[in-house]
Amino acid sequence: MAWNTLKVFRDRNAGLYLGGVVVSGFGSSAMSLAAGIWVKTLTGSSSLAALVSFCVWAPTFAGPVIGTLADRVRRRPLLVATNLVLAAVMTAPVFVRSEGRVWLLFAALTLVGVGMVLTDAAETALVAAAVPDELRGDFNGLVLTAIESMKLLAPLAGASLFTAYGGPTVALLDAVTFVLAAAAFRLIKVREAAPAPAGAGRAWTAESAEGARYVRRHPVLRPLVVTSGTTMMLAAVSSTATYAMLDAGLHRSPAFAGVLTSVQGLGSVVGGLTAGALMRRMSARTFATAGLALFALGALARATPWTPVVVVGSLMIGLGLPCPLIAALTAVQKHTPSELLGRVAATANTLMYAPTGLALLLGTGMVAVLDYRVQLLAAGLCGLAAAATLALTGRTSNKAAPIDVRPAPEAQKG
Repeated sequence: MAWNTLKVFRDRNAGLYLGGVVVSGFGSSAMSLAAGIWVKTLTGSSSLAALVSFCVWAPTFAGPVIGTLADRVRRRPLLVATNLVLAAVMTAPVFVRSEGRVWLLFAALTLVGVGMVLTDAAETALVAAAVPDELRGDFNGLVLTAIESMKLLAPLAGASLFTAYGGPTVALLDAVTFVLAAAAFRLIKVREAAPAPAGAGRAWTAESAEGARYVRRHPVLRPLVVTSGTTMMLAAVSSTATYAMLDAGLHRSPAFAGVLTSVQGLGSVVGGLTAGALMRRMSARTFATAGLALFALGALARATPWTPVVVVGSLMIGLGLPCPLIAALTAVQKHTPSELLGRVAATANTLMYAPTGLALLLGTGMVAVLDYRVQLLAAGLCGLAAAATLALTGRTSNKAAPIDVRPAPEAQKG
């Protein structure tokens, strides 16, 4: 199995982009946990502490509208400017010293959420122009691996930094990482095509809707995006059963969740590193189907009362979960015209990630009134059904070509 991982690291643009994603992801992940602790410490309110995550997540629903901006300007300058603005925004929480100023932290995190939606759309579009076509599957796998790795390491670092020096220090760290990300994006060498002029007299929402229409009508993108969104929802529902599973099923302490999280994280790392090589041997649809099926089997394994089986199930979830996401992201970059890429990417991200929060609420309600195995079995069986549907519908439609054979977009590396 040929891997292009080393080629990705040797490619200047890919390396710079990956560096920018890693440093900004580290700062944001560190801040995400520290901010909740910060609010809880100042206010004593658990509900206000939980509101921290909602502030960052809520702008995802406006993804198609926000992503339109990424199609109206060149993406590299937009990324540089947005990261610098976010760096400035994250200096505001430095002045949060009392309960009366907590609103300043909420406002800053909401703006960061908006900025993240915009940068996600612009980054997806920039990758299509800056990273060679044959490296994108491996590259997207590495990006997801890096993001998941930061989610494992950065929150602990943020909590430790908060305990030692307080919330303002973590906010400044986040600001510095945004500056470093801006510097990395500034150094990328790419010749971007001039953005298409905005339609005369057309409303912003009308232009935003083009991204949704493109995803809905495209025979390759639509099933992959829907599959990714389904996978994320099922993962959210199953994850809320973790502590009930440890208590009632395995009779383990809550701390054992750390073991399961680490095992799942290891699976995600392996899945991300092997994604490019696998996608060169199968279609995107097959890759996504296999990943969803693997995730579903892992969820079913976690419904058993045997610790070794549950640990293996967590590893399977980690291996399978990234596959639909990587397949959908790479397909968006390959099958979308440059002038629509920002809107399509933002629409895809909204469809894939926005429902996750609602699924978390559903799972929380289920675990409060039902046996935890009900939601694990439901997540696993629904996942297998969705995987079977994706596989069977693929046989009756035109087979999707391997995702790395489509011609590169108009914008060329320079």
